[in-house]
Amino acid sequence: MFSRHGPASYPFIGCLISFYKNRFRLLDWYTELLAQSPAKTIVVQRLGARRTVITANPDNVEYMLRTNFSNFPKGKPFTEILGDLLGYGIFNVDGELWRTQRKLVSHEFTTKSLREFVVKTLVEEVEERLLPLLESASANNKVVDMQELLRRFAFDTVCKVSLGMDPGCLDASLTISPLARAFDVASEISARRAAAPVFAVWKIKRLLRMGSEWQLKQAIEDVHRSVEEIIRDKKKKISAGESRGEHDNGDLLSRLISAGHDDDVTRDMVISFIMAGRDTTSAAMTWLFWSLSRHPNTEKEVVKEVVTALGNDEPKSLDYEALKDLPLLKACLCESMRLYPPVAWDSKHSVRADTLPDGTKVGVGDRVTYFPYGMGRMESLWGKDRLEFKPDRWFLEPDKEGGALKEVSPYKFPVFQAGPRVCLGKEMAFIQMKYVVASILRRFELRPVASERKPVFVPLLTAHMAGGFNVNVVVRQRAGRTIRHEQS
Repeated sequence: MFSRHGPASYPFIGCLISFYKNRFRLLDWYTELLAQSPAKTIVVQRLGARRTVITANPDNVEYMLRTNFSNFPKGKPFTEILGDLLGYGIFNVDGELWRTQRKLVSHEFTTKSLREFVVKTLVEEVEERLLPLLESASANNKVVDMQELLRRFAFDTVCKVSLGMDPGCLDASLTISPLARAFDVASEISARRAAAPVFAVWKIKRLLRMGSEWQLKQAIEDVHRSVEEIIRDKKKKISAGESRGEHDNGDLLSRLISAGHDDDVTRDMVISFIMAGRDTTSAAMTWLFWSLSRHPNTEKEVVKEVVTALGNDEPKSLDYEALKDLPLLKACLCESMRLYPPVAWDSKHSVRADTLPDGTKVGVGDRVTYFPYGMGRMESLWGKDRLEFKPDRWFLEPDKEGGALKEVSPYKFPVFQAGPRVCLGKEMAFIQMKYVVASILRRFELRPVASERKPVFVPLLTAHMAGGFNVNVVVRQRAGRTIRHEQS
């Protein structure tokens, strides 16, 4: 029998008092409440917000994301938050519009040509920009904010793959593109909407065109204007190429245009992909580098695996299939995302009254949130050592040397969602992260400037490390040799 657990509530105001007291530590507060609940589910009711069910129960997660998928769409309360920015893009729609876009994009993501284009883009960005920047920082004893560097790298990469254009965020000789600046502002303010204790406040500000909502409106206009200009230019290039009998449609935008979608749908879809791919991989890599800096023995094992796979001085040829290897590196990425998921929580809204597998009653329109951050900290799911960084837990056998990785249920580890809405870019995200992390670790050590301080995990649209991740970059010494980046 389900026993309702959650924060103390009072008539009319619900748990608004305790929510306000814990507003700056919601992740840990919810995790503590979930740990005390036998069902690993709590109900939060407060003035100014919908009744919210928060769960860290894999059975409930599977029920929401697969078994009764149709009853748990994103829902209007969620799509309103990002609707101004993402419009009718795939990540912000439900129903038939979502199914149509999903079918199209699913096909594109499975093509060999797109995979090869992604790897080619990675090689260019890493070898020609990222590694030389780290080499320069090392030579000049310059402190680097790896979080910011990886965010810029991810934005360059996702724009090349999605739009076929280069914003040059890693090129010191170029000014930051208007698109990148506008995305920064739009993302931050949209995230504040989601975290607002009372949603009516941002809606009133939007209606009156005040403060942050006026800034958001201007930023979104800048994003739309930039992307629409890129679409127009791309169409001209495609038409000119076709007239010459040339076909260059490696990037996603070219593929969408060739498929015949109108400009608004195309714009919203590529904006959604930029939003999804921009900060998730950079956040995951930032936390992994920090975790490895706290576990030098594990880092040494990863470097050994990387050198064995890629070679010492001149790396072996890397293609999509080759990057599927490196099991220890993948285990480290999974372990880091278990503790520090790029998306800390995700919500759906029930269409009909329902009952979750653990007995929790869900009303019409209730917000139902599954909670990857809290799930990674549940003893019932990960054991007494759940708070420790232990990549071994991802292997079938404790001995990782040549070992095989476990098949872990995506409903226990839902960092890429699961079910019909599972992340289409999951494998490409792993490929990108493996290539970047392997390339950096093979050549450099990243030594945190504030090694004793545990960074603060901040959950916006995508989680980030408060204050950045400042490191000293040191050329790695190995077997009596100094490994340096060979610049062409």
